[in-house]
Parts: sequence; C-alpha cells; structure tokens
Amino acid sequence: MRIIHILGMLLIALAVKAASPIEGLLERIDKGASRKFVIEQVKSPVDFFELDQKGDKVVIRGNNYVSIASGLNWYLKYYAGVHLSWNGMQAKLPEVLPAVKQKERRETDMKYRYDFNYCTFSYTMAFWDWERWEKEIDWMALHGINLPLAMVGTDGVWQNVLSKLGYTKEEINEFVAGPGFQAWWLMNNLEGWGGPNPDSWYKQQIALQKRIIGRMREYGIEPVLPGYSGMVPHNAKEKLGLNVSDPGLWNGYRRPAFLQPTDPRFQEIASLYYKEMNKLYGKANYYSMDPFHEGGSVAGVDLDAAGKAIMQAMKKNNPKAVWVAQAWQANPRPKMIGNLEAGDLIALDLFAESRPQWGDPESTWYRKDGFGQHDWIYCMLLNYGGNVGLHGKMKHVIDEFYKAKESPFGKTLKGVGMTMEGSENNPVMFELLTELPWRPQHFDKDQWLKEYTAARYGKSNPTVQEAWILLSNSIYNCPDANTQQGTHESVFCARPTEHPYEVSSWSEMKDYYDPSDVIRAAALMVSVADQFKGNNNFEYDLVDIVRQAIAERGRLTEKVAEAAYAAGDKVLYKEAADRFLRLILLQDELLGTRSEFKVGTWIGRARSLGNTAGEKDLYEWNARVQITTWGNRNAADDGGLRDYAHREWNGILKDFYYMRWKTWFDYQMLRLEGKNPAEIDFYAIEEPWTKATNAYPSEPEGDCIPTVKRIFAEIFD
Repeated sequence: MRIIHILGMLLIALAVKAASPIEGLLERIDKGASRKFVIEQVKSPVDFFELDQKGDKVVIRGNNYVSIASGLNWYLKYYAGVHLSWNGMQAKLPEVLPAVKQKERRETDMKYRYDFNYCTFSYTMAFWDWERWEKEIDWMALHGINLPLAMVGTDGVWQNVLSKLGYTKEEINEFVAGPGFQAWWLMNNLEGWGGPNPDSWYKQQIALQKRIIGRMREYGIEPVLPGYSGMVPHNAKEKLGLNVSDPGLWNGYRRPAFLQPTDPRFQEIASLYYKEMNKLYGKANYYSMDPFHEGGSVAGVDLDAAGKAIMQAMKKNNPKAVWVAQAWQANPRPKMIGNLEAGDLIALDLFAESRPQWGDPESTWYRKDGFGQHDWIYCMLLNYGGNVGLHGKMKHVIDEFYKAKESPFGKTLKGVGMTMEGSENNPVMFELLTELPWRPQHFDKDQWLKEYTAARYGKSNPTVQEAWILLSNSIYNCPDANTQQGTHESVFCARPTEHPYEVSSWSEMKDYYDPSDVIRAAALMVSVADQFKGNNNFEYDLVDIVRQAIAERGRLTEKVAEAAYAAGDKVLYKEAADRFLRLILLQDELLGTRSEFKVGTWIGRARSLGNTAGEKDLYEWNARVQITTWGNRNAADDGGLRDYAHREWNGILKDFYYMRWKTWFDYQMLRLEGKNPAEIDFYAIEEPWTKATNAYPSEPEGDCIPTVKRIFAEIFD
C-alpha cells in the first residue's frame, strides 16, 4: 500500500509539473528546452524573479508564473543572447545553457503591468486567430504583463443581452460593429459600421476569447473585461422606453445612447450584461469602462451619480472588482470618479510620455490633483492608427517614469502600461517600457541600448550600436513637449495636395530630427548586413530602418517637385515626380521581403476567418477600408478619418498610394501646361480599392539582404 501511495504522489507531482504553463512556454520556444531549466515558485509579498544555477541547469525562481516568465526572458536576453519578439517567438537554445555565475535577483513594487488600448484590438488584432494569440500571450508573460485588456468576443455578450431585451437579429447587427471597427463601438463612438456580422463571427469570437482567457488565467494573468457603463443602442428610448442622453456624433458617426444612471432599469440592464458576460467568460476582477470617450456630450448627465451607478453595478457582480479607466482628453471626468473609494478604480495615464495627467504641471493635459485618491498606471501610447514608422521618446520615457515615481503622486503609481493604438512595430520601445518595473534606479539610455542590441541580434557589434545610438538621439528622441500622434508620417501615404505634410488629420507632426541622421543610421546597418544574414531580428530592423530612410528621401524629393511647380519648370517637375514615383515602387519592393510589411498578410488574416466566400469578402472589405478611407465619404472626408490608419506596406504602396500620386502629378502637369482639368475627387478614386478582392501574397518575396543593398545603393549612392 505504501508503494502505491508513493507512486500516486509521484504521478500527482508529475501531472502538476506537466501542467505548468512555464513548461509549455519553454517547449513552444524550443522543443526540449524545459529540461534545461529548473523552475521554482516561492511565496513572496512582492513580485520578484531570481536567476541561479544548479549543476548544468539554470534556475528561474519567482513568486508566480508571470514573474518566472519575466525571469526567463531576462535570462534569455542578457545571458543567452536570445531576444524573443512578437514576430519571432522561437529560438534554438544552446545545448548547454550559459551559466548564471552569480545569483541575480530583481523585484518590483509596480503591482500592475498593463497591456493594450481598445484600438489595438482593431488596428492590429482584428483578424488574429488562436495561433497568433498564443504567441502574444506568451510574449506578454515573458514581458511581465499581468493586466491586459481582453475584449475579444464582447460582441457575443451584447448579442445575448440585446436578444433578451427584445431586439431582433437584424437590429442587433445594426448595433454591433464589424470586425475592423469594434474598438470604437465598444468605446461608445459608433454603431454598426463594418457589419452586419454573420452568425459564425459571433461563435468564432466567443470560442477564441474562451481560449485567450483560459491561457491568461493559467499564467495568473488577470484579464480586464469590458464592463457595463450605460451604453445602449441609439433607439433604446423608443424601443425600450429608457431615459437616455444623446452623446452626439463622433467624426460623422452617430454614437450609441447613454442610459441615465437615474433610470430604474440601469441596474437591471447592467446585471443582465454581467450575467451574460459571466456565463461566457467567468467573473473578472477588473473591468474596463470609458463612458463619454473622446468628446461624448455629458449634457444632462449627473456625473457623480453615473460614476456611482457604474461602480455599484460592477461591485454587485463582483465585490472585489476594480474599475479600469482610460485617462484620455477629459476622461475620466473628475466629477464622475471624485467620490469613489480609493482602491476601487485604476486610471490608465494613456499618453503619459507626452500628455501626462498624473499631476505633471508641464503637461498640456495637466490635472492639478492627478487622479486624486485613485491608483494609476504610467502608460506609453507611442503608436496611433497602426501607422508604420520609427518613433519614440526613448530617454524621456525613462526620465519621466522615475520623475513620476519620486513625485508626491508616486504614492498612487502602481504600474506601467503599453497603450498603443497599433502594435507590431518599434520593438525597442516596448522592450524598454516593460523593463522599467524591474529596474529600481534610473539607468543610462546608451548603455541599455548596447545591451539591447547585443541581446536582440545575438552578438555585440560596434557599427550596429553606433546606428542605434544615432537613431536614439534623433528619430527616437522626440522632444519632451512634442505631442504629435506617433511617427513622423511617410509622405508616400499622404493624400496629395500642393503642400503635403501630415497624413492623418490629427497627427500634430513637427520636424524634430535631421533626416540625414536616419539615412546615416540606415547606411551603417546596411554596411554590416552580411554579418547578420538569416538573423530574423536584424533583418526585420534593417528593412524597417531602410524603409524610414527611403521615406525621408521621399519627403525631400516631393519638396523638389513643389519648388519646380511653383517655378513653372515643367522639365524639373516631371523629373522630380518620376523620381518620387520610382521611390514608392522601390519602397514597395523593399517591404515585400518581409511578411510583416505586406498588405497581403493583413488581408490574408482577414479572409482566413471567413467560412464562405461572402464572409471572406466582408472581412477583406473591413481590412481594406480601415487602413484607407476608414469610413464612408462623410466620415472619411468631413469626419477627417481617411488615412488615419494608413500603412506603409508592400502591395498598398504600389496599387493605392502610387495611384493617388500619379493621378496628382498628371493633374498638376496639365495645369502647368495651361490646361484646366477637373478637380480630383480623391474619395471616388480611393473607394474602388476598398471594394476589390484581388489577391496579395503574404509570403516574403526576394532575398532580404541583397534586395536591401541593391535598393539602398540605387537611392543613396
């Protein structure tokens, strides 16, 4: 009996070991890797990880799975020279791992490490499948993320809620947005655009969210589910007799109505919402709610009562739950959160690297009292619209974090967050942000970059370091006070005018760096490229940096065309126009060497989610519209949304942006020749591309490094 008992205990121990998400993570990184590590979980009042050695095995010790995964990532980067990035989550580890010669311990008092903006779910993740999500959740664990927004499948909750409230299937589909636009629907900005969704969409997304939430919970990651904050369809007054306020329009779109907190049915509908959410995904300890987002009218709304009603409904569902609110523009309204209990709300300081609201008096969005009694998270927005381009405030992000920590507002600072509108870009900035919690003291940017490049490319190289330090002091050194919305946009993607500058309506771009520095950094990377042939991280960065250099040359070339037109010089105008168009085609070819920079990858993901030809076409239309006109003619032109989510990608450069510029140059040439052509209706020539279904490849085309060298030589030599 004793032998049977011991065997039983051993089997239980083996089952527990096999069930460890860290073992699964290691096996996904490199088959057999889990045998090379000893994983130890130790109780601790603070999050920590330790790196240690036992014989020929590396020990990763931590207080929970996320801390252990963070320690594993630290070891891989700074001991093994392996950098796992969103587009490269596998690596061949050495047969014998580099030893940890002296125990290293890191701990953090930053309780929360947050991830995602609502917009990320549309601009980047709209068409992700489980395979892509699994990689992302592994990446999150490795980077210490323990509090991500998780909004996939919320449309399934609303489908059930509205059905129980008496809405027909057709009415529900008029309310729920399509796959490419769900972020703005869930932020109460619009209804229905991009739909109607087929029944299979709801089923697929519910099944996907269950897997996402399941894996997050295995790691001990706390998903932030969308909570109930008063959103109802715009016709809820007529249909249900509810007392609602009208938040008005958002960039030409009618917003959903806001259910007044004083309406006796507020708590009933909120309870129904949470009941349906719980049924599908279980109760969460954190809920995200942002009523009156981005200019929503609060006329006739008792904000204090609204805040209390939202909190009451959430607490009734789960007394331990915490409200997570995005601090963006006037939100969260001070009157709405002022009388809520400390500990019940976390404010995400969404754009803290440029417009902090935590209490920094130098900010254009200065809040004198910060977030009052409430906890807050220092967030980096960085990217808008999923636009492609090198960008960041590298030194400032470091400086501002430690400044906030040491300020009187540091008492309520409880974490860091990535709140990008689009991800899959600028890996250096996300790596930097996620390391902040594990570095107790202010550190030197240049030293960090040297270690980062050695980890990212697997070896140290002085030329590469020189290139990156040059970039960090130019394009990644956006001035502290600059409030531009992400990257310095590529003029190739601009809708042509006589003096093109910005691409999107709200970019607030300012020239803050010397383009020749970017071109010089690109030349340095090209000069050592052969030494890194086949290195995934290097080849991705090489293409991205050379892409930026070509975009800089494009902007300079367009200025020549402008000057030639002003001078009436037809010969020079044609020469500059032809050179500019040639640059677009070379950029297209360059980006074709990497699947990450291909419109075919984006469209292919969209189509792959469809089960019928009609579904595939609907999802492709969502994918194409979002990155071009964004909306219908009214929203695109009068609402200012066109090109907001522009992408400097292979395929769309050749077929969309080239077409616009060629149309413009031909039009201008006619005017130079004294003719009077009809004004260009850009929306009319853009819309057909959004409705097309011609195939774009997603596989890389051409050998990356030889192609880069040839194109770089043609443009810059």
